[in-house]
Amino acid sequence: MTTSAPQTDALKIVLVTGPSGAGRSTAIHALEDLGYEAIDNLPLTLLPRLLSGPPMVRNLALGVDIRNRDFSVAGLVEVVDIIARETDFECSLVYLDCEQDTLVRRYSETRRRHPLAPNESPQKGITREISLLGALRDRADVMIDTTDLSPHDLRAEMTGWFGGEGAANMSVSVQSFSYKRGIPRGIDMVLDCRFLRNPHWQADLRELDGRSGDVAAYVAEDRRFADFFAKTCELLEILLPAYRDEGKSYFTLALGCTGGQHRSVFVAEALANTLAQKGWQVSIRHRELDRKT
Repeated sequence: MTTSAPQTDALKIVLVTGPSGAGRSTAIHALEDLGYEAIDNLPLTLLPRLLSGPPMVRNLALGVDIRNRDFSVAGLVEVVDIIARETDFECSLVYLDCEQDTLVRRYSETRRRHPLAPNESPQKGITREISLLGALRDRADVMIDTTDLSPHDLRAEMTGWFGGEGAANMSVSVQSFSYKRGIPRGIDMVLDCRFLRNPHWQADLRELDGRSGDVAAYVAEDRRFADFFAKTCELLEILLPAYRDEGKSYFTLALGCTGGQHRSVFVAEALANTLAQKGWQVSIRHRELDRKT
């Protein structure tokens, strides 16, 4: 299958936002390392002046959150709309999500005061901020849940999404997860692998994961696996080029099983490898395994 993309010289503008403590600075630094011109906490009213100045020669990464002097959700949404409507830039809004308990823990570890609750507990400020940013979360082009991500993991996620032009001109993220902990946020497509036979019930496989050759062989021997995998690949061969041609820059596929350790991990690894061989720019994450490291 040919996965070549139409040529484009459009520069990118990536706006990174999300609740305080979710990793915005780390994400901005990751983009800077990828060659983006990075500006954190730029007042939104100055952005039109920046774009109307001398022609830009590099992609631009902007960090925006409630600490910006003139921040408002409506204002940021309007900026994104203006860039898309009135400029030739390719604009992406990245929302870094994070569970409240994790944000509270991060604030307690750093002993910082929350900007929305300088004289109250961080919990109150975090609750207010998440409620305030709800519209941005719904509007995001890319959503990354940083709850279980280390700074290194987040940098890898940003690199996966924005690390350069792959042959397919669209980044594909393949993730595994446990249904016990819920479906990950920001997913485009979910496949349930719980119908495959479960290595958990094999004592010699229970403590291994889907990256193990023994586990992979056990799951692959399920008489339903080959047909399932082949038809999934056929479906993706139809969908991914179609999404790319419609201008979608990111596609996230999540595969779930009961514990997120065996079946979904194996299938995610196999699919990611197949897609990469076909020329797609692929990143992979195993949510439950990441929690153990």
